[in-house]
Amino acid sequence: MSVPSQRADRPARAGGVQSLDRAFELLELMAEAGDEVALSQLAVASGLPVPTIHRIVRTLVASGYVLQLPSRRYALGPRLIGLGESAARTVEAWADPHLLALAESTGETANLAMLDGDKVVYVAQVPSSRHTVRMFTEVGRQVYAHCTGVGKAMLAQLPEDEVRGLVTRAGMPAMTPRSITDVDALLDELALVRAAGHAVDDGEQETGVRCVAVAVPNRPATAISVSGPAGRVTPDAVTEMLPSLLAAADRLAGRR
Repeated sequence: MSVPSQRADRPARAGGVQSLDRAFELLELMAEAGDEVALSQLAVASGLPVPTIHRIVRTLVASGYVLQLPSRRYALGPRLIGLGESAARTVEAWADPHLLALAESTGETANLAMLDGDKVVYVAQVPSSRHTVRMFTEVGRQVYAHCTGVGKAMLAQLPEDEVRGLVTRAGMPAMTPRSITDVDALLDELALVRAAGHAVDDGEQETGVRCVAVAVPNRPATAISVSGPAGRVTPDAVTEMLPSLLAAADRLAGRR
């Protein structure tokens, strides 16, 4: 599988130790590829010289974070599994009690998501226990920001130039006929989100599904949402759910 070649277009990370920054960048590129990769592919995607990549990858292999395969290509290593599981447990311990209360009060699935690079990743979820037909999104799944409630709630917190850069790098594909695919139209939508204090995905990510989301105060690039079939999550239901959603966001921010 090829490695995305858009890394050079992404903004540089601010500050920090350059070698660590580069190591994390290479790990992220391997994860995006989803398969084994060659050093030459990483060089094209990162813009780094092959000798530099080889030195960093050799260190990651020695630490168990990267595997060198018999083909002399590379893949993510087993030590990352433990880190991921530990991170997941930490997020679950923080978020699950609040998501559980939100799911119980609204009757629908509650989600927590964060910006991960130029996309949105779902990091925790509590499914509805009230309905047999309910929404389910795999924790760890990445989605586009422009067509999701959580994504729009987070984008509305960013300056316009950052939004333009993010969606330009990620792309704005039409996931459904209702998806916004023009950056200026998205910016108009985000102005409405800021004015309303919440975002709605009205069948933009998945046909027949409606989602209402709010950003978590004082938690940059974090949002929570409630999602369900559009027939149940009607505009009137969204209005009824908002107080519970805002209260949950405040609790996640430590305000309550």
